[in-house]
Amino acid sequence: MKREEILTKIKESGVIAVIRGAGYEEGVRSSRACVEGGIDVIEVTYTMPGASEVISALRKEYGDKVLVGAGTVLDPETARAAMLAGAQFIVAPSLNTDTIRLCNRYCVPCVPGIGTASELQQALEAGAGLVKLFPGDVYKPSGLKALKGPFPQADIMPTGGVSADNAQEWFKAGAVAVGAGSFLTAGAKRGDYEEVTRTARAFADKVKQIKGGAR
Repeated sequence: MKREEILTKIKESGVIAVIRGAGYEEGVRSSRACVEGGIDVIEVTYTMPGASEVISALRKEYGDKVLVGAGTVLDPETARAAMLAGAQFIVAPSLNTDTIRLCNRYCVPCVPGIGTASELQQALEAGAGLVKLFPGDVYKPSGLKALKGPFPQADIMPTGGVSADNAQEWFKAGAVAVGAGSFLTAGAKRGDYEEVTRTARAFADKVKQIKGGAR
């Protein structure tokens, strides 16, 4: 898929499942559970041992039916390793313009983390087509709305503290998508992947309802 097609699919889906875990098995099983629940965009974080292997396994299993990206990417070197593993997009918790430039070189979407107007401007100038407001629970929907004032052209995705209970507030404030991690995958810590699927399904249905109502 091309860069713009990937960005469009992220925005159409409306939610990225952020996968953290103790290792390969938990990462793959949590991802599968989220997909079974109806979330078709998965972000495998590089805080997890074996992240590259999880990305490769998911790409082989789902092909282009599910978008698989890499998260917690702090530098260009990790971004390139993730791409070689099959990552279709790159997400960072912070702003590193060298990482954005490398991703642009290979036509892979980079979603840098931002927290200020200055960082948002730098990300846009470096060529980011989507940015992550992080941590979302610090800035809250009102913070996103404030950023959209001077930057109405920016596509912003909050991550951190997003749940089914507050998702509507985020989209109302101007979010084009949201990232959700611990809220979705809490059951995996207890080995209850059916709970992960149930939570993912409820969240995906909620986001579809919100986005459908916004049309």
